Amino acid sequence: MKNKKITLSIIKEARIDENRTPLVPSQTSNLLDKLSNLKIIVQPSKNRCFKDEDYLKAGAEITDDLSNADIILGVKEVEISKLIENKTYLFFSHTSKVRQYINKATQDKAIIYKKELLREVIKKNVTLIDYENIRSISGEAYRYLGFGRFAGIAGCYNTLNLYLKLQNKRLLPRAFEINSYEKIKELISNQTFNKLKILQTGRGNVAKGSMEVLKLANIKQISIKDYLNKKYDEAVFCNISTREYIERIDGKNFSYQDLFLNPHEYRSKIKNFLFDTDILICGHYWDSRFPKFFSSNQINEFKNLKIIGDITCDIKGAIPTTIRSTSIAKPYYSIDINSMKEINLGNKGIAVMAVDNLPSELPRDSSEEFGDNLISEVLPYLIDKDDGRISRGTTASNGKFCSKFAYLNDFIN
Repeated sequence: MKNKKITLSIIKEARIDENRTPLVPSQTSNLLDKLSNLKIIVQPSKNRCFKDEDYLKAGAEITDDLSNADIILGVKEVEISKLIENKTYLFFSHTSKVRQYINKATQDKAIIYKKELLREVIKKNVTLIDYENIRSISGEAYRYLGFGRFAGIAGCYNTLNLYLKLQNKRLLPRAFEINSYEKIKELISNQTFNKLKILQTGRGNVAKGSMEVLKLANIKQISIKDYLNKKYDEAVFCNISTREYIERIDGKNFSYQDLFLNPHEYRSKIKNFLFDTDILICGHYWDSRFPKFFSSNQINEFKNLKIIGDITCDIKGAIPTTIRSTSIAKPYYSIDINSMKEINLGNKGIAVMAVDNLPSELPRDSSEEFGDNLISEVLPYLIDKDDGRISRGTTASNGKFCSKFAYLNDFIN
């Protein structure tokens, strides 16, 4: 990057409820100060969590015209009609979990959008690099970029607020109203939660963010053994990883590699934890090939389960009560456990929190963390020499899908 002239651009997000940004003004200023051959263009936006003037003061050019951009950065899915031919785009396309929709008719608007987006990417010879797929080559394929921690923070905060709502207790201010994690820390640490058992799934950044909030709320973490065998008169939580809630059907040892290769040979065993759980908070990774956590017919067995905070928000995925996503404005709904139909929020059925853009509740904090990782873990390898992480994260290039994502040809046809 020392001599090559390069122009980065930040797009105006297409979703009206999306206010995050891949780079905040202070990061923009630091990049421009450090790299004399760099130019940054920012499309004007009234929804972005930072004002256009903040980017202008940081040294960026404010314009709708991205024709001179080499690399175009966004957050969520872009407006299909505005894709520019032969450009390189980085954003969350959410196209890596579509295998279950191959060769199937669907009326799902989100799936139809993904098909149209990918068709246009190929047609316009766009290089599409998906943040979600920029990963290490290690066994667990660590993701370099994501908003997972803040999804966990906002999702857990919302879920605890849902509990207060159902208990007819005074609610905490909404996260998007405060727009400050520091303020949330202060508020949640002064809140009291009484006798309560919470099960937290996952060991990644989503779960870590959620557990930050649980600990700030003075909810005690206990071991798996104690969670399964002891009774408590205080609020407690237990964290379980994939190997604790999924097992091989034949009883042989669990391994992540084997699960991905032979998911049909595995089954869920999470119900052992749910018999005495009041709140389930989902922060796990799930693939459509994996076993579902439990069926709708099993829910009646979980007598204490009243709330599911589904931060992962896989619609009709691992959790059968997640029949739709919710919005920041209206984050909750209830499900009748017999009919599995949506009912008015209340003490009947199971209450669900399934907001699909949780980090947008804390857009400044989450964007700053994302931008720091983008600068340290992605831009040097994107602009200079790639160590393999960029090529592994590239969905399409030169008018075709990369070999790892060749299955998308079947998806779009």
